[in-house]
This record gives sequence, structure tokens and C-alpha cells, in this order.
Amino acid sequence: MAPPDRPGTPVRARWATGITGIEPNKILVRGYRLDDLMGRVPFGDAIYLLLTGELPTPSIGRLVDAMLVSFIDHGATPPSTLAARNATTTGASLRSAVAAGVLGFGRHHGGDALACRDLLDKGLAGARQGRSMADAATVLVEGMVAGGEIPPPGFGHRYHTTDPRVTRLLQIAHELEVDQQYTRMIRAVEHALSRHPALAGRSLPINVDGAIAAVCGDVGLPPEVADALLTISRVPGLAAHALEEERREAPMRVIDPTSHHYDGPSARKVPDRRK
Repeated sequence: MAPPDRPGTPVRARWATGITGIEPNKILVRGYRLDDLMGRVPFGDAIYLLLTGELPTPSIGRLVDAMLVSFIDHGATPPSTLAARNATTTGASLRSAVAAGVLGFGRHHGGDALACRDLLDKGLAGARQGRSMADAATVLVEGMVAGGEIPPPGFGHRYHTTDPRVTRLLQIAHELEVDQQYTRMIRAVEHALSRHPALAGRSLPINVDGAIAAVCGDVGLPPEVADALLTISRVPGLAAHALEEERREAPMRVIDPTSHHYDGPSARKVPDRRK
């Protein structure tokens, strides 16, 4: 499927990709014809295919879709959203505004899932050495408290005492027939945080970054794939904020994230789309 070398191109300069092959009138993505995937495979499954090389099972595909939806937007206050809106108010294009938002992710915003996965791996390593999940989690929390690493990545939220996305995501994951060591460990860490005397009265529930880190671990997704899913899932929200900024606000405004209010539709039920 490789195109012919240009005259004079040495053979050693050629390189290979296993992602997409293109021939006249034919496009293969990981071996599947792209036109066969269209209309048959959900977008989440196609993303999974690109990142892992294989299509997910229906249950894993449903879980991937749930993760993508859970992270689709975080409101008007996060730095990534403000970056997209600030770029838009200057007159930047939509793609530039979205790119600005993606570049707004960093260790303190958008990096918690990777850091939480590392934390859970350390806890599970302790459990494999003979400790119970509870004891391994207690050791982790003792070390974080002593090192001033509170809140740990994947725990705590500015608004929620119980993150509704976490409840739903772990419920969906629980229905899968997969090893749930990561989910058990994150629950054990949450419990250890709640009973540590130095953290009395402080609420540090699992947040959506932590839930995604645990669920991706349980289904065998590498940490970098989980990070890619998080980045991909935020692009629609960034685009929506950039478009709204362009349509509703004056150019070159000073954006104060503390002064905004929501004026969209009131709470409504999701329609049954299985019919």
C-alpha cells in the first residue's frame, strides 16, 4: 500500500505506519475499510480502534463512550476554556481557539488522570507484596499526608462532594466482566483519606479524573491512551465555548470567569433513542 518512491529516493528512507493505508479509491484504518466503518461503528469505537489497533467489544465500547461524554465540558471557568474564549475574542479562528484550549492543559489541569494512574499502580504494587488493599491504600495516604501531597490526583472537587459522573461511570464499569483491581484500589484510597486524622472534616471524594484512571486500568488501556481519550473528549466543549463567544459576546472583551451565569435550558430528561 506504500506509494512508489520518487526517483532517486533511497530505499532506507522509507518508513512504515500501521494506522491508515491509502490507495486509489480505498482507505484502510487499522485494516478496516473506512467506508465500511461509517454508519456502522460509533465514534467512540472508531477512536478506540485508532488508539489501540482493534475495535472494542460492545461493552467496552459503551464504557469508552461514557468516558468521552463524562469529560465533554467542564464549564466556563477552567483555564482551557478561558484560553479558547480569550483566543476567540481576539478574532482568532475556531481551530486556533480550540488549539489554544488544548494547549491550556497541564500538570494541574488535565493531568490528574495520568498522575492518579501512577498513584494506583503504586498502591497495587504494595498489594502484590502481600498487603491488603486497605493497608496498601493507608500506606499511600500516610506518605501523601507526610509529603504535603493533599489533595492527591483524582480526588477532591471544587463543587461536588459526590461527583455524579463518577457514580455513573463506575456503575457502567461494574457491569463489565473485567478485573476491577484499580477500582477497588481507588475506593480503598478514598476510604483511607476519609479516616485519616489529619484530614478530618475535609471532603476528598473520587473525581472524574480518578474514575477514568481506574476504569482505564481495569480494561487494560495504557495510561497514555487514557490521556489521549481525555484530550479528545474536551475538544467539542472547547469548540462550543469558542462558537458561543464569537456569536454572543463583543470582540476584545476582558473575560471575568467569576461573573458568568447559566441561561441555557433547565434540567430535562434524555430521550429514549433506542426506538
